[in-house]
Amino acid sequence: MSLPTFHMVDAAPQPVATFSHAAEVDGWIFFTGQMPTWPDDPDQPLPQGVEAQTKRVMDNLIIVLQGLGLGLEHAAQVRIYLTEFERDYAVMNQTYQAYFEPGRLPARTCIGVTALAVGALVEIDLVAKRP
Repeated sequence: MSLPTFHMVDAAPQPVATFSHAAEVDGWIFFTGQMPTWPDDPDQPLPQGVEAQTKRVMDNLIIVLQGLGLGLEHAAQVRIYLTEFERDYAVMNQTYQAYFEPGRLPARTCIGVTALAVGALVEIDLVAKRP
C-alpha cells in the first residue's frame, strides 16, 4: 500500500478546520465532509433550510470531485449527517437523490447528530474510486 496523497482544490470552499479536501490511497479517495458554505465567499450566510443546504453541499462535493478529475459516478459510499434528522430527512433525501442517475446510488449511511460546524443543518462526505 502506498502512502496517501493529500489534495486541496483551489475552487472548493476553504476548510473550516485543519484538513485536506481529500486523501487518496491506491485509487481510493476519501473526501472530507463538505459544509453548505460558498466557495467564493466563506463569510456569506449559509443557505436557508435543509433543501438549499443539501444542494450547496452536493455542489461543493462536485467541485472537489471535478478538481480531481472525477464525478459523482465515481462515488462508492456516502455518509450524511443531519442535525434535525426526523424533520429534515425526507427533504434532504429527495434533494440528494436528484444528483444521481437512477440505479447508480452509492452505499450510504445517514446519521443524526447534535451539531455541525458553522451551524449547518447537513454535512456530507464520500469515498470514491478512480477508474
